[in-house]
Amino acid sequence: MELVAGCYEQILLGFAARPAESWTVVPDFTHHAHSASLSAVAVNNRYVVTGSRDETIQIYDMKKKIEHGALLQHNGTITCLEFYGTAHLLSGAEDGLICIWNTKRWECLKSIRAHKGHVSSLSIHPSGKLALSVGTDKTLRTWNLVEGRPAFIKNLKQSAHIIKWSPDGERYVTVITNKVDIYKLDTASITGTITTEKRISSLRFITDSILALAGDDEMIRFYSCDSQKCLCEFKAHENRIKDIYSFEREGQHVIVTASSDGYIKMWNLDLNKIKDVPSLLCEVNTKARLTCLAVWLDQASEAKENSDKAASSQANEDEKSSIVREKKVCWSGRSDKTAKRKRKITPENQKLKVPLQKKKKKVNSSA
Repeated sequence: MELVAGCYEQILLGFAARPAESWTVVPDFTHHAHSASLSAVAVNNRYVVTGSRDETIQIYDMKKKIEHGALLQHNGTITCLEFYGTAHLLSGAEDGLICIWNTKRWECLKSIRAHKGHVSSLSIHPSGKLALSVGTDKTLRTWNLVEGRPAFIKNLKQSAHIIKWSPDGERYVTVITNKVDIYKLDTASITGTITTEKRISSLRFITDSILALAGDDEMIRFYSCDSQKCLCEFKAHENRIKDIYSFEREGQHVIVTASSDGYIKMWNLDLNKIKDVPSLLCEVNTKARLTCLAVWLDQASEAKENSDKAASSQANEDEKSSIVREKKVCWSGRSDKTAKRKRKITPENQKLKVPLQKKKKKVNSSA
Protein backbone atom coordinates (compact mmCIF):
# COMPACT_ATOMS: atom_id res chain seq x y z
CA MET A 1 0.00 0.00 0.00
CA GLU A 2 1.34 3.39 -0.97
CA LEU A 3 0.21 6.88 0.01
CA VAL A 4 0.92 9.15 -2.95
CA ALA A 5 0.71 12.93 -2.71
CA GLY A 6 1.41 15.87 -4.97
CA CYS A 7 2.65 19.26 -3.84
CA TYR A 8 3.48 22.80 -4.92
CA GLU A 9 7.16 21.80 -5.05
CA GLN A 10 6.48 19.83 -8.30
CA ILE A 11 7.26 16.52 -6.54
CA LEU A 12 5.30 13.28 -6.29
CA LEU A 13 5.80 11.79 -2.82
CA GLY A 14 5.35 8.10 -2.02
CA PHE A 15 4.99 6.63 1.47
CA ALA A 16 4.68 2.92 2.18
CA ALA A 17 1.85 2.28 4.65
CA ARG A 18 2.20 -0.98 6.55
CA PRO A 19 -0.64 -2.35 8.63
CA ALA A 20 0.36 -4.26 11.74
CA GLU A 21 -0.58 -4.04 15.40
CA SER A 22 0.03 -0.34 14.82
CA TRP A 23 0.16 1.25 11.38
CA THR A 24 3.45 2.71 10.16
CA VAL A 25 4.15 5.09 7.29
CA VAL A 26 7.70 5.29 5.94
CA PRO A 27 9.10 7.36 3.02
CA ASP A 28 9.40 5.20 -0.09
CA PHE A 29 10.21 7.52 -3.00
CA THR A 30 10.28 11.11 -4.20
CA HIS A 31 10.05 12.00 -7.85
CA HIS A 32 10.37 15.37 -9.57
CA ALA A 33 7.23 14.72 -11.54
CA HIS A 34 6.45 18.01 -13.29
CA SER A 35 7.78 21.45 -14.14
CA ALA A 36 4.94 23.10 -12.18
CA SER A 37 2.86 22.29 -9.11
CA LEU A 38 0.77 19.11 -9.08
CA SER A 39 -2.98 19.64 -9.27
CA ALA A 40 -4.52 16.13 -9.48
CA VAL A 41 -3.68 12.50 -8.80
CA ALA A 42 -5.54 9.24 -9.49
CA VAL A 43 -4.80 5.54 -9.03
CA ASN A 44 -5.94 2.14 -10.25
CA ASN A 45 -4.58 -1.30 -9.42
CA ARG A 46 -1.34 -0.71 -11.34
CA TYR A 47 -0.80 2.93 -12.22
CA VAL A 48 -0.60 6.32 -10.55
CA VAL A 49 -1.26 9.32 -12.81
CA THR A 50 -0.63 12.94 -11.92
CA GLY A 51 -1.81 16.17 -13.50
CA SER A 52 -0.12 19.53 -13.22
CA ARG A 53 -0.16 23.20 -14.07
CA ASP A 54 2.48 22.31 -16.69
CA GLU A 55 -0.45 20.90 -18.78
CA THR A 56 0.86 17.31 -18.79
CA ILE A 57 -0.30 14.01 -17.31
CA GLN A 58 2.51 11.78 -16.04
CA ILE A 59 2.11 8.00 -15.69
CA TYR A 60 3.85 5.79 -13.12
CA ASP A 61 3.91 2.00 -13.09
CA MET A 62 3.68 1.18 -9.38
CA LYS A 63 4.33 -2.54 -9.88
CA LYS A 64 7.73 -1.80 -11.42
CA LYS A 65 8.26 1.53 -9.62
CA ILE A 66 9.14 3.29 -12.88
CA GLU A 67 8.04 6.39 -14.74
CA HIS A 68 5.98 5.05 -17.63
CA GLY A 69 5.40 8.11 -19.82
CA ALA A 70 3.42 11.31 -20.35
CA LEU A 71 0.16 12.34 -22.02
CA LEU A 72 0.24 15.72 -23.77
CA GLN A 73 -3.27 16.13 -25.14
CA HIS A 74 -4.38 19.10 -23.01
CA ASN A 75 -3.50 22.77 -23.37
CA GLY A 76 -4.23 23.96 -19.86
CA THR A 77 -3.82 23.02 -16.22
CA ILE A 78 -5.02 19.47 -15.54
CA THR A 79 -7.86 19.86 -13.06
CA CYS A 80 -9.25 16.33 -12.63
CA LEU A 81 -8.31 12.70 -13.28
CA GLU A 82 -10.40 9.58 -12.70
CA PHE A 83 -9.87 5.93 -13.58
CA TYR A 84 -12.69 3.57 -14.43
CA GLY A 85 -11.59 0.04 -13.62
CA THR A 86 -8.35 -1.15 -15.18
CA ALA A 87 -8.84 -0.04 -18.77
CA HIS A 88 -9.91 3.61 -18.90
CA LEU A 89 -8.98 7.06 -17.60
CA LEU A 90 -10.85 10.35 -17.94
CA SER A 91 -9.01 13.67 -17.70
CA GLY A 92 -10.30 17.22 -17.56
CA ALA A 93 -8.44 20.52 -17.85
CA GLU A 94 -8.69 24.28 -18.03
CA ASP A 95 -8.82 24.03 -21.85
CA GLY A 96 -12.43 22.83 -21.50
CA LEU A 97 -11.64 19.33 -22.80
CA ILE A 98 -12.46 15.93 -21.34
CA CYS A 99 -10.25 13.18 -22.77
CA ILE A 100 -11.04 9.47 -22.63
CA TRP A 101 -7.91 7.30 -22.50
CA ASN A 102 -7.34 3.61 -23.03
CA THR A 103 -4.87 2.62 -20.32
CA LYS A 104 -3.66 -0.54 -22.06
CA ARG A 105 -1.97 1.37 -24.91
CA TRP A 106 -2.36 4.86 -23.40
CA GLU A 107 -4.18 6.19 -26.45
CA CYS A 108 -6.81 8.92 -26.50
CA LEU A 109 -10.07 7.32 -27.66
CA LYS A 110 -11.97 10.59 -27.70
CA SER A 111 -11.44 14.26 -26.93
CA ILE A 112 -14.67 16.08 -25.99
CA ARG A 113 -15.16 19.84 -25.97
CA ALA A 114 -16.96 19.63 -22.63
CA HIS A 115 -17.24 23.18 -21.28
CA LYS A 116 -16.89 26.71 -22.62
CA GLY A 117 -14.72 27.52 -19.61
CA HIS A 118 -12.53 25.27 -17.47
CA VAL A 119 -13.50 21.71 -16.58
CA SER A 120 -13.49 21.92 -12.78
CA SER A 121 -14.41 18.35 -11.82
CA LEU A 122 -15.73 15.11 -13.29
CA SER A 123 -17.11 11.84 -11.95
CA ILE A 124 -17.85 8.49 -13.63
CA HIS A 125 -20.99 6.53 -12.74
CA PRO A 126 -20.24 3.08 -11.25
CA SER A 127 -21.82 1.47 -14.33
CA GLY A 128 -19.32 3.21 -16.61
CA LYS A 129 -22.13 4.36 -18.90
CA LEU A 130 -22.44 7.94 -17.65
CA ALA A 131 -20.15 10.70 -16.47
CA LEU A 132 -20.87 14.08 -14.93
CA SER A 133 -18.79 17.22 -15.20
CA VAL A 134 -18.96 20.79 -13.91
CA GLY A 135 -17.11 23.82 -15.22
CA THR A 136 -16.62 27.54 -14.90
CA ASP A 137 -19.35 28.09 -17.51
CA LYS A 138 -21.90 27.45 -14.70
CA THR A 139 -23.16 24.19 -16.17
CA LEU A 140 -23.49 20.61 -14.96
CA ARG A 141 -23.22 18.25 -17.92
CA THR A 142 -24.17 14.60 -18.22
CA TRP A 143 -22.18 12.53 -20.72
CA ASN A 144 -23.30 9.35 -22.46
CA LEU A 145 -20.08 7.32 -22.49
CA VAL A 146 -21.68 4.56 -24.56
CA GLU A 147 -21.94 6.93 -27.52
CA GLY A 148 -19.46 9.59 -26.45
CA ARG A 149 -21.89 12.47 -26.62
CA PRO A 150 -23.58 14.96 -24.28
CA ALA A 151 -26.84 13.70 -22.79
CA PHE A 152 -28.06 16.59 -20.66
CA ILE A 153 -27.06 20.10 -19.67
CA LYS A 154 -28.20 21.80 -16.46
CA ASN A 155 -27.54 25.47 -15.87
CA LEU A 156 -26.36 26.38 -12.38
CA LYS A 157 -26.64 29.74 -10.64
CA GLN A 158 -22.94 29.59 -9.77
CA SER A 159 -19.95 27.56 -10.91
CA ALA A 160 -19.54 24.28 -9.05
CA HIS A 161 -15.99 23.09 -8.38
CA ILE A 162 -16.67 19.48 -7.25
CA ILE A 163 -18.98 16.75 -8.59
CA LYS A 164 -19.21 13.22 -7.16
CA TRP A 165 -21.32 10.08 -7.67
CA SER A 166 -22.24 7.98 -4.65
CA PRO A 167 -20.78 4.44 -4.69
CA ASP A 168 -24.18 2.92 -5.54
CA GLY A 169 -24.80 5.46 -8.31
CA GLU A 170 -28.20 6.42 -6.94
CA ARG A 171 -27.27 10.02 -6.12
CA TYR A 172 -24.65 12.63 -6.86
CA VAL A 173 -23.50 15.84 -5.22
CA THR A 174 -22.17 19.18 -6.41
CA VAL A 175 -20.13 21.63 -4.37
CA ILE A 176 -20.43 25.39 -4.90
CA THR A 177 -18.03 27.22 -2.53
CA ASN A 178 -19.37 26.11 0.90
CA LYS A 179 -22.61 24.46 -0.22
CA VAL A 180 -23.27 20.81 -1.12
CA ASP A 181 -26.37 20.07 -3.19
CA ILE A 182 -27.54 16.45 -3.14
CA TYR A 183 -29.30 15.11 -6.25
CA LYS A 184 -31.27 11.93 -6.86
CA LEU A 185 -30.42 10.14 -10.10
CA ASP A 186 -33.96 9.16 -11.05
CA THR A 187 -35.36 12.70 -10.77
CA ALA A 188 -32.18 14.79 -11.29
CA SER A 189 -33.59 17.11 -8.63
CA ILE A 190 -32.06 18.44 -5.42
CA THR A 191 -33.20 16.45 -2.36
CA GLY A 192 -31.18 18.35 0.21
CA THR A 193 -28.43 20.89 0.82
CA ILE A 194 -25.54 20.96 3.27
CA THR A 195 -23.92 24.33 4.10
CA THR A 196 -20.63 24.83 5.95
CA GLU A 197 -18.96 27.97 7.28
CA LYS A 198 -15.81 27.66 5.13
CA ARG A 199 -15.14 26.77 1.51
CA ILE A 200 -15.14 23.01 0.82
CA SER A 201 -11.96 21.79 -0.87
CA SER A 202 -12.51 18.03 -0.77
CA LEU A 203 -15.42 15.61 -0.47
CA ARG A 204 -15.60 11.83 -0.20
CA PHE A 205 -18.46 9.33 0.06
CA ILE A 206 -17.71 7.09 3.05
CA THR A 207 -20.85 5.02 2.39
CA ASP A 208 -23.76 5.44 -0.02
CA SER A 209 -25.34 7.93 2.38
CA ILE A 210 -22.48 9.39 4.46
CA LEU A 211 -20.21 12.19 3.22
CA ALA A 212 -16.88 13.34 4.59
CA LEU A 213 -16.22 17.04 4.00
CA ALA A 214 -13.03 19.06 4.41
CA GLY A 215 -12.11 22.58 3.51
CA ASP A 216 -10.48 25.83 4.48
CA ASP A 217 -10.20 24.95 8.15
CA GLU A 218 -8.71 22.17 10.28
CA MET A 219 -11.91 20.14 10.63
CA ILE A 220 -13.27 16.94 9.07
CA ARG A 221 -17.06 16.62 9.16
CA PHE A 222 -19.29 13.63 8.45
CA TYR A 223 -22.79 14.37 7.13
CA SER A 224 -25.84 12.25 6.42
CA CYS A 225 -27.11 12.69 2.87
CA ASP A 226 -30.61 11.70 4.04
CA SER A 227 -31.00 14.15 6.94
CA GLN A 228 -28.24 16.63 5.92
CA LYS A 229 -27.23 16.66 9.59
CA CYS A 230 -23.65 16.66 10.84
CA LEU A 231 -22.95 13.27 12.43
CA CYS A 232 -19.45 14.03 13.69
CA GLU A 233 -16.75 16.67 13.45
CA PHE A 234 -13.18 16.69 14.70
CA LYS A 235 -9.97 18.67 14.35
CA ALA A 236 -7.70 16.70 12.04
CA HIS A 237 -4.87 19.16 11.29
CA GLU A 238 -3.32 22.47 12.27
CA ASN A 239 -4.06 24.06 8.90
CA ARG A 240 -6.60 23.77 6.09
CA ILE A 241 -7.20 20.32 4.64
CA LYS A 242 -6.43 19.90 0.94
CA ASP A 243 -7.68 16.39 0.22
CA ILE A 244 -9.41 13.32 1.69
CA TYR A 245 -9.20 9.70 0.59
CA SER A 246 -10.83 6.58 2.00
CA PHE A 247 -10.53 2.84 1.59
CA GLU A 248 -11.52 -0.40 3.25
CA ARG A 249 -9.09 -3.14 4.20
CA GLU A 250 -10.09 -6.41 5.85
CA GLY A 251 -13.23 -4.80 7.23
CA GLN A 252 -11.38 -1.74 8.53
CA HIS A 253 -12.48 1.64 7.18
CA VAL A 254 -9.58 4.07 6.88
CA ILE A 255 -9.69 7.81 6.16
CA VAL A 256 -6.54 9.52 4.87
CA THR A 257 -6.16 13.30 5.03
CA ALA A 258 -3.59 15.72 3.61
CA SER A 259 -3.16 19.27 4.83
CA SER A 260 -1.34 22.49 4.08
CA ASP A 261 0.51 21.87 7.35
CA GLY A 262 2.50 19.18 5.48
CA TYR A 263 1.06 16.22 7.36
CA ILE A 264 -0.64 13.14 5.94
CA LYS A 265 -2.71 11.33 8.56
CA MET A 266 -4.53 8.00 8.60
CA TRP A 267 -7.67 7.56 10.73
CA ASN A 268 -9.63 4.49 11.76
CA LEU A 269 -13.37 4.96 11.24
CA ASP A 270 -15.93 2.74 12.98
CA LEU A 271 -19.11 2.97 10.91
CA ASN A 272 -21.10 1.46 13.76
CA LYS A 273 -20.01 4.39 15.91
CA ILE A 274 -20.06 7.11 13.27
CA LYS A 275 -20.72 9.80 15.89
CA ASP A 276 -17.46 8.96 17.67
CA VAL A 277 -14.27 10.77 16.65
CA PRO A 278 -12.08 8.47 14.48
CA SER A 279 -8.86 7.31 16.11
CA LEU A 280 -5.52 8.38 14.65
CA LEU A 281 -3.63 5.39 13.22
CA CYS A 282 -0.44 7.16 12.15
CA GLU A 283 0.90 10.35 10.60
CA VAL A 284 3.87 11.55 8.58
CA ASN A 285 5.29 15.04 8.13
CA THR A 286 6.10 15.43 4.43
CA LYS A 287 7.53 18.95 4.94
CA ALA A 288 5.86 19.87 1.64
CA ARG A 289 2.93 22.07 0.67
CA LEU A 290 0.51 19.32 -0.27
CA THR A 291 -2.10 19.74 -3.00
CA CYS A 292 -3.59 16.30 -3.74
CA LEU A 293 -3.69 12.77 -2.35
CA ALA A 294 -4.51 9.16 -3.29
CA VAL A 295 -3.83 5.66 -1.98
CA TRP A 296 -2.46 2.97 -4.29
CA LEU A 297 -3.60 -0.45 -3.15
CA ASP A 298 -1.64 -3.44 -4.37
CA GLN A 299 -4.07 -5.91 -5.94
CA ALA A 300 -2.11 -8.75 -4.36
CA SER A 301 -3.23 -7.60 -0.92
CA GLU A 302 -6.75 -8.24 0.24
CA ALA A 303 -7.57 -4.57 0.01
CA LYS A 304 -10.78 -3.18 -1.38
CA GLU A 305 -10.94 0.44 -2.41
CA ASN A 306 -13.83 2.39 -0.96
CA SER A 307 -13.41 5.65 -2.83
CA ASP A 308 -16.15 6.32 -5.36
CA LYS A 309 -16.21 3.16 -7.47
CA ALA A 310 -18.37 0.17 -6.69
CA ALA A 311 -17.10 -1.63 -9.82
CA SER A 312 -13.42 -2.20 -9.29
CA SER A 313 -13.00 -5.98 -9.29
CA GLN A 314 -11.49 -7.65 -12.33
CA ALA A 315 -14.52 -9.89 -12.76
CA ASN A 316 -16.85 -6.93 -13.04
CA GLU A 317 -14.42 -5.19 -15.36
CA ASP A 318 -14.27 -8.20 -17.68
CA GLU A 319 -18.05 -8.43 -17.74
CA LYS A 320 -18.40 -4.74 -18.53
CA SER A 321 -15.68 -4.96 -21.16
CA SER A 322 -17.70 -7.61 -22.98
CA ILE A 323 -20.74 -5.30 -22.84
CA VAL A 324 -18.57 -2.49 -24.17
CA ARG A 325 -17.42 -4.61 -27.11
CA GLU A 326 -20.95 -5.72 -27.95
CA LYS A 327 -22.29 -2.17 -27.98
CA LYS A 328 -19.22 -0.68 -29.70
CA VAL A 329 -19.13 2.10 -27.18
CA CYS A 330 -17.15 5.29 -27.48
CA TRP A 331 -14.27 4.25 -25.28
CA SER A 332 -13.56 1.00 -27.10
CA GLY A 333 -13.31 2.68 -30.49
CA ARG A 334 -10.30 3.80 -32.50
CA SER A 335 -7.95 6.25 -30.96
CA ASP A 336 -7.48 9.87 -31.85
CA LYS A 337 -4.43 9.97 -34.14
CA THR A 338 -3.42 13.40 -32.87
CA ALA A 339 -3.47 12.16 -29.30
CA LYS A 340 -1.46 9.10 -30.26
CA ARG A 341 1.31 11.29 -31.62
CA LYS A 342 1.33 13.33 -28.45
CA ARG A 343 1.92 10.36 -26.16
CA LYS A 344 5.46 10.24 -24.79
CA ILE A 345 7.25 7.32 -23.17
CA THR A 346 10.14 8.25 -20.92
CA PRO A 347 13.50 6.94 -22.25
CA GLU A 348 14.83 3.89 -20.41
CA ASN A 349 11.81 3.90 -18.04
CA GLN A 350 13.36 6.04 -15.33
CA LYS A 351 12.94 4.56 -11.87
CA LEU A 352 11.30 6.51 -9.07
CA LYS A 353 13.96 7.79 -6.70
CA VAL A 354 14.13 6.88 -3.05
CA PRO A 355 14.15 9.76 -0.55
CA LEU A 356 17.41 11.56 0.05
CA GLN A 357 17.68 10.32 3.61
CA LYS A 358 17.91 6.74 2.38
CA LYS A 359 20.86 5.09 0.68
CA LYS A 360 20.54 5.50 -3.04
CA LYS A 361 19.57 2.36 -4.91
CA LYS A 362 20.75 1.64 -8.42
CA VAL A 363 18.73 4.07 -10.55
CA ASN A 364 19.10 2.38 -13.92
CA SER A 365 19.67 -1.30 -14.46
CA SER A 366 20.50 -0.92 -18.15
CA ALA A 367 24.10 -0.46 -19.17
